[in-house]
Amino acid sequence: MDDLFSSSGGISEGPLADRMRPKTLDDIIGQDHIVGPGRLLRRAIQADRLSSVIFYGPPGTGKTSLARVIANTTRSSFESLNAVLTGIKDIRETIDRSDERRRLYGKRTILFVDEVHRWNKAQQDALLPWVENGTVILIGATTENPFFEVNRALVSRSRIFQLKPLTAENLREAALRTVADTERGYGNWRVVFEEGALEHLVEVAGGDARSLLNALELAVETSPGSWPPPEGTEIRISLQAAEESIQRRAVLYDRDGDYHFDTISAFIKSVRGSDPDAALYWLAKMVRAGEDPAFIVRRMIILAGEDVGMADPQAIAVVIACADAFERIGFPEGNFPLAHACLYLATAPKSNTTMAFFDALGEVNKEDAEVPNHLRDASRDAEGFGHGDGYIYPHAYRDHWAAQQYLPRVLRGKTFYLPSRVGYEGKIREEVLKKRELQAAVIMGDNAGEAGGEYLSWSASSKGREGWFKRLESGRSALLLSDRDVILGQCSPARHDRILIPAANDGLLLWESLRRVPEGLAAALVDTETAREALLRYAAILDESEQPRIGIFPPGKLPTPEEAEALFSSPVFDHILVREPWKRGLPPPEKAGGAPLEVFTDGARRLLAPGGDLVLLQTLPRLGERISRILEDECRVLGPIPGDVVQKLKEAEQDFFTKQGGYWTWDGAVPEKIFTQGGLRTVLTVLDQQEERLLTERDLAAWFDRERSTWGAFISRALGDADFLTIRELLSARIKQGPLTWKWKSVLLKGSVN
Repeated sequence: MDDLFSSSGGISEGPLADRMRPKTLDDIIGQDHIVGPGRLLRRAIQADRLSSVIFYGPPGTGKTSLARVIANTTRSSFESLNAVLTGIKDIRETIDRSDERRRLYGKRTILFVDEVHRWNKAQQDALLPWVENGTVILIGATTENPFFEVNRALVSRSRIFQLKPLTAENLREAALRTVADTERGYGNWRVVFEEGALEHLVEVAGGDARSLLNALELAVETSPGSWPPPEGTEIRISLQAAEESIQRRAVLYDRDGDYHFDTISAFIKSVRGSDPDAALYWLAKMVRAGEDPAFIVRRMIILAGEDVGMADPQAIAVVIACADAFERIGFPEGNFPLAHACLYLATAPKSNTTMAFFDALGEVNKEDAEVPNHLRDASRDAEGFGHGDGYIYPHAYRDHWAAQQYLPRVLRGKTFYLPSRVGYEGKIREEVLKKRELQAAVIMGDNAGEAGGEYLSWSASSKGREGWFKRLESGRSALLLSDRDVILGQCSPARHDRILIPAANDGLLLWESLRRVPEGLAAALVDTETAREALLRYAAILDESEQPRIGIFPPGKLPTPEEAEALFSSPVFDHILVREPWKRGLPPPEKAGGAPLEVFTDGARRLLAPGGDLVLLQTLPRLGERISRILEDECRVLGPIPGDVVQKLKEAEQDFFTKQGGYWTWDGAVPEKIFTQGGLRTVLTVLDQQEERLLTERDLAAWFDRERSTWGAFISRALGDADFLTIRELLSARIKQGPLTWKWKSVLLKGSVN
């Protein structure tokens, strides 16, 4: 077995980078997104319930160190292999030992494979059955994208954790720990960094802890005098020594692997995003790393057509001219035409309307339509079949254009291309649309009398109530998805974030959050055991490691950090997301045990991690639909409305929502103020909402009940019995005509921890 995880035994044994590997989770520097408190991987390691995982990231980010921590933590047997040095024979020997432990002692084996992507397909296949049947739990480490370089079957049975380059602060901490450690580092001497020396080591290491520690080791152990000096000796690291210890770092790049594809991707996205500085940087990195200039030029030609397109039709000509210039002069002067093309594209107006081609291609795949008769070749079959008959010759008309049908009959009226408002397309947009409108008018006029035509209209009388409900259900689904996306769009959670979702009975935010944070935590609060069981039944199709954490808690309230720790193994969260926690508006304080939104905001503030945010979407009664607006809008359906009853109702409703008091009078400013007073940096957005709604007599009975309805009692007193009854009768007549458009506003609040 590889001795990668054996004890180093003393300061003189092994390189510094190996001696300083962390032994426990708390020793790990950086990678908080996967091993921080409450994260999935940390919970699995602490509970010794690890399933197969693959650690993916650049060199020096801690992949092997994480494996060492697991080796020190687990009660399972631990085996390690290096894919560069081992083959199928070594795999079989390891599997035999692991199988024997499982059969004889019931003990699991964790197998760490460093550089797992170096094994060929046959070697990876040899391991697969034993991972699948649980004989070994795989921990793979790779610098290459496992989705491309590791057997797909192994990847599908493993959870992927991506490690990120360490920050400058992480590297600084690693260096200071090392010079203070008396057992494994240089704590027995007084290591002093002269001005700029440590900063230089950190900067040039570029997120690679191994590179930093190797350079530190060289700087310390080659200091003037013999090594090691007497304990307590001062060792000074000058800027010059630091520079000599960590010469210019190699550009992290491989022409056939992840860095190749990631760098060209960064280049393309920078040009597409019109950032000339970033575009030049990524171009320089590719050139410096020896990328094939023909590949770079080829991608710029594609980009000129795909992302600049018709906004600047000359872009493709400029890029091709630069490519020709490079072919003639080569490096190093060829850098100028490369930079010329890069800057032209980055600063050009952008349009991707050439993508319309793929919409047209999709129609071709669906419908291989015949060429209309008037567009067929008249030179061959005009006499026998009348091909070309009816064709209008544009040059015979003023402006060399005439409206006629060019698409096949089955695609009449179909459009693929919509000019953008940018650059050259902005100049031609009006003309293109004008001609299209004229063309459509002529075509529709030619076929106005045809039977079987479809019109973009809908008649309640031609559809039954079943049709109404199908239509309403479709609209409601779209509304829910819109609410979900706008809430998640406010915080854009990262894969490793921790999300808490109060009032999650419907699961709307929960399932999407699970997809967004596969390496973090998605926790939900529901108000009944029945709701919890329903969500867990739905989640039964997920793997155990992907299951949501669901707790029961009173509606409209939040747990303390201690209660959250007990429920979800995490006392804090990066995001708290909630949609309509008070379905019918905020309850009066006497029914909510105090001021509900203040209590909720205070609870959220205590649960949010530094930099975290609370996003709340709530509909307030004052911003809801008004019956007066419905009646005003529906005159075309109801016919003339007697007297000034609608105006009187409008004034009465305005009085109700400004004078009634309490939460009835709330607009967006009130919850915004509560968020701000609760210590949150707040942004308020008011959303216009609408849906098709089918009202019923039950709705009217609830609204116009003078004893139970606050609105009904107020409006009845304001209008008098006769007008109050008239309004009810008008609405009763309207609901028989089918669905109506229901409009309201919702407040979207985002509160962030400073």
